[in-house]
Amino acid sequence: MALLGFAAGLPILLIFSSLSLWLAEAGVARASVTMFSWAALGYSFKFVWAPLVDRLVLPGLGAMGRRRSWLMLAQLNVVAAIGVMSSVDPATPGALPMMALAAVWLGFASATQDIAIDAYRIECAPVQWQAMLSAAYIAGYRVGMVVAGAGALWLADAWGSTRGAYAAQAWQHAYQVMAACMLVGVLTTWRMPEPTPAPEAMAAPPAAPPHHGPLLLLFAAVVAVFVAVFSALASWMGGGHGPVVSLLAELLRLALALAAGLVAGQTLVGLGWVPAALLRQTWLAPVQSFFLQHGARTAWLLLALIGLYRISDIVLGVISNVFYMDMGYSKPDIAQAVKTFGVAVSIAGGFLGGWLATRWGVMRCLFWGAVVSALTNVLFVWLALSGAGISGLYAVVTADNLAAGFASAAFVAFLSSLTQVSFTAVQYAVFSSLMTLLPKTLGGYSGGMVDAMGYPGFFVFTALLGVPVLVLVVWATKRLK
Repeated sequence: MALLGFAAGLPILLIFSSLSLWLAEAGVARASVTMFSWAALGYSFKFVWAPLVDRLVLPGLGAMGRRRSWLMLAQLNVVAAIGVMSSVDPATPGALPMMALAAVWLGFASATQDIAIDAYRIECAPVQWQAMLSAAYIAGYRVGMVVAGAGALWLADAWGSTRGAYAAQAWQHAYQVMAACMLVGVLTTWRMPEPTPAPEAMAAPPAAPPHHGPLLLLFAAVVAVFVAVFSALASWMGGGHGPVVSLLAELLRLALALAAGLVAGQTLVGLGWVPAALLRQTWLAPVQSFFLQHGARTAWLLLALIGLYRISDIVLGVISNVFYMDMGYSKPDIAQAVKTFGVAVSIAGGFLGGWLATRWGVMRCLFWGAVVSALTNVLFVWLALSGAGISGLYAVVTADNLAAGFASAAFVAFLSSLTQVSFTAVQYAVFSSLMTLLPKTLGGYSGGMVDAMGYPGFFVFTALLGVPVLVLVVWATKRLK
């Protein structure tokens, strides 16, 4: 699980922080830099194709087993997408769309890898081991983030790229090294055993080959209509109305595109091209089972908690590296303090959270994780106003990463406890997708928010976002009891 965590943690920073620093050095505007975080929205919509990962047996690779074959396919696509990104210079006129497409490809492939890893983790060991398995996964994940974060920054700096003297080849070579590092995941998938399905999981066996066509047709049609409507509405809805209005416009655009995709899927079912029973068994049964298990009121409450729990740190994290650079810290400073020392602290926080979750219970740790996550955001206000040197940076990074590691371990254990083994991949994908959907959508506008309210006001705003989470945790604890 630690090695798979490494493979999962490597791609995410190549879309977020490392890419944001690359784009900033290349002279891309701050508002455009933070919008690149939307390339990772594949993580927030992976529940759409999670049923395919859960049910379809891949031709050729299927001999490796259901989980390992999907992992191998996803990891090879991760390597290919990083390779394409390494061939682009964002400073070249007209190159940003190609970089954006490659980043979206990387987000899609990495999200698919996460679907298979989450299912593997839940299926390979009983529930009493899940908190510690989550801690091991997070530890590997954080090490992958060190390599993709600190490693990429150190390499780009060593090969001669700075904000004042941008060198495209330095960043391109750094990303090529990152693609090679993904071989750790590929070799792990090649050598590890396929998990034995639990007896209750056999109630939902993989789709037989005749069902591959209708499932793939339905998925392709929904995605094609969603992309077409989402793209068409871009010019019609426009922008330039400020961060709040722009956010509301993007949410409306997203909702309309999703609705159009669902109508397209329903049309195929109505025409008889996709069996209605197959649709219910593949996409609807996992959701219905969750609502039947908890009841409608508790289920909606749990979904609201899942959707908001990480909002404080995700929204802040989108722009954090740009903030460090604006404060005058160099790439080596950021690499050492944030991407190396900070990740080590977060690993310690993760194991602390996993250990305490087994002793105190998941819900108590979930509450305190939300508290410290919100409070540590206030420390960024102090850093922005005081202009503290490297010691101030280390103090803030220590508190922020310890809180993030603690909260993450408790939250992953919480999500694992909600997942039914009959629908492992689909339900966990729904939960983890919902966890990032609103925070990442809002985080895409963080650059515009900072332009409007300044860094101190923005950090206070992110801390206040954590207050409703505390109410939801207390309420959910009472309902679950």
